[in-house]
Amino acid sequence: MRGATPRKALPWVPITLKYVNMADLNSRSGGGEAQTAAAPGAKPLATDDEARLVAMVELLFFAYRDFVAGPDEILAELGFGRAHHRVLHFVNRNPGLRVADLLGLLKITKQSLARVLKQLVDEGYILQETGAVDRRERRLHPTERGRCLASRLLALQTQRLGEALAAAGPGSEPAAAAFLAGVITPEDQERAMELVRRATQAASIPGGHRG
Repeated sequence: MRGATPRKALPWVPITLKYVNMADLNSRSGGGEAQTAAAPGAKPLATDDEARLVAMVELLFFAYRDFVAGPDEILAELGFGRAHHRVLHFVNRNPGLRVADLLGLLKITKQSLARVLKQLVDEGYILQETGAVDRRERRLHPTERGRCLASRLLALQTQRLGEALAAAGPGSEPAAAAFLAGVITPEDQERAMELVRRATQAASIPGGHRG
């Protein structure tokens, strides 16, 4: 990481952040406190609770900006964008992934995926093969070139997360993982967690990503 410096303690945030239990928020939000306009279907929050959550939203914006900054530079040099990164990442972590499953995973249109996938295939980062059992299936595999690029991008992001977790202190990793899982849309949580588990298990097996 260019110009990387050791991380110090987490920056001071003017609004105290704490764990927020949604059941607790719901019970506290109806006591006549001033409410801001909420989106249709959203539960109103007490003003102090909302202020803390808004602070977390802003921190998340900044965190995401810096989380993708390093990979973005490399991708731009290759004429790629974040969509290419996501496709390459999940194909590299899940060799043999079906195009249909990738569509559901990324929640993008067929046209968008087709454009991104064609570029990655044409430039030798991904190999597309017909399914061995169902010939209608299209299964995706990373090439050696694709694996190298995916690993290079991932190394930047794992380094940043590792430094952040170290700065947050012992025991922060499970809490961070639970928080990130909780941000996922409820109906997608189980599928996302299962995908992460399977990819992690495969990566721990020697040669597990080759087959």
